[in-house]
Amino acid sequence: MIDLMSVVDWSRAQFALTAMFHWFFVPLTLGLGIIVAVMETIYHRKRSEKWLAVTKFWMRLFGINFACGVATGIILEFEFGTNWSNYSWFVGDIFGAPLAIEGILAFFMEATFIAVMFFGWNKVSPRFHLASTWLTAIGASISALWILIANAWMQYPVGMKFNPDEMRNVMDNFWAVAFSPIAINKFFHAVMSGWALSGVVVMGICCWFLLKKRNVEMAMMSMKVGAWVGIIGLGLTMLTGDGSAVEVAKHQPMKLAAMEGLYDGTSGQKIIGFGIINPAKTIDNDEEPVLCEISVPYGLSILARHDYEAFVPGINDIISGRDIDPETGDTINTVGYAERIERGRAAQEALRQYNAAKEAGDTAAMVAYQAALEKDYPFFGYGYFDSVEEAVPNVAMTFYAFHIMVLAGCFVMLVLLVALFALHKKPKWLSKRLLLYVGILAVPIIYICSQCGWIVAEVGRQPWTIQDILPAKAAISDMTAASVQTTFFIFLFLFCGILIAELCILFKQIRLRSRLELDDELTSSKNND
Repeated sequence: MIDLMSVVDWSRAQFALTAMFHWFFVPLTLGLGIIVAVMETIYHRKRSEKWLAVTKFWMRLFGINFACGVATGIILEFEFGTNWSNYSWFVGDIFGAPLAIEGILAFFMEATFIAVMFFGWNKVSPRFHLASTWLTAIGASISALWILIANAWMQYPVGMKFNPDEMRNVMDNFWAVAFSPIAINKFFHAVMSGWALSGVVVMGICCWFLLKKRNVEMAMMSMKVGAWVGIIGLGLTMLTGDGSAVEVAKHQPMKLAAMEGLYDGTSGQKIIGFGIINPAKTIDNDEEPVLCEISVPYGLSILARHDYEAFVPGINDIISGRDIDPETGDTINTVGYAERIERGRAAQEALRQYNAAKEAGDTAAMVAYQAALEKDYPFFGYGYFDSVEEAVPNVAMTFYAFHIMVLAGCFVMLVLLVALFALHKKPKWLSKRLLLYVGILAVPIIYICSQCGWIVAEVGRQPWTIQDILPAKAAISDMTAASVQTTFFIFLFLFCGILIAELCILFKQIRLRSRLELDDELTSSKNND
């Protein structure tokens, strides 16, 4: 058992490592593609060679980041087969479908039009080149759509049924999987957060140019586009985040409780703006869950149910079976976790008896055991737990990630608003060193915000790989902890190398750009022609 849990922990750590490094590149790809497309559209309409030079500069940065994202993404998909083979077998028919569509449709679309985008200057018509740039950016978002549909299904498994003859889940409603409310919210939330991150990155780089008093004209032109894309993206991220909170309250109440460090819920539940988790708090003691806090009355009830008097269950409520009806919002008594574990074991036993009856050719017994299996299958995954404590996620990590995400997002929103005000009303502000340093500081903060969002989504779902159906301990491959540890450190060095290489190339391109003013570049280009 100790070795099993070690394999689980190291497999989770390796997947988290890969996913988080991959997420360094993905949001910048999603947003920078849109920013480049907007810049080329401005060039196409104004026929200004300055806008062409600006577009090509940001396009180079997009291409560098795109390549690194592809490299880490391929490794991430391979890990489903190497580290999570039981997961792949158990739900591969469902999970694999969105990933296959992503590869066949979106990835090939990106690969086709990105070639025209980079190498089609003066080889295709300006309109076709502009269309290729937009289609590359749209293709990146379509790629994200299908990957996020697959991830959303893990959070809220719908459109499937269990086939006892094959010992696996099969899809019976593709549209339920593709258009689940969690999938829709997750797609817009993730893509819009990419717009926000990219807008802030563009703004931060432009602040560096202004700080060095180099390429001021290009910096001002770029910052206007970046700041507007960033503020629109962050505003929509907050809006879709509200929708995501409602869906989490309906379908993953344990995650919501962990996000707030809430053990015993009430009606009119407050939301914590800032707090420190009590490390001594567990589900079986009376310690205070939060040592000190700054809270907003009724905030969590409003966030979860859009009703300031709504009851929000805490961890202990959910374990004991007190929850919210996802349809009506009423407080109801559901199946407690202790009973879920028993019924999960009953479902697993019914499956074993079904297989024994099948081998014996006893059709009547097969029908009876299949009925018993279907009755308790919603709790199938709980049968793998030895205690109710195993079903509680890491409260501290989920709590801090959620609150850092919110605070960082609010800070970045303020910076973007000030930047837009300065660009359009107070241009002299952009000569103030303090404001420029704050703009540069916003870049690592938006990355922290983005990473914390994924920590909330994935750590808050634990211990499940598929909510209520398959825990991580039952989803791993049959391998030793030592082999996972070895590959973990190999990937760590590999990904660090990729990230360092990308940053070095990006910084080199930025320094090269800083040495050449727009007018100088245009003059040089005309002389070469």
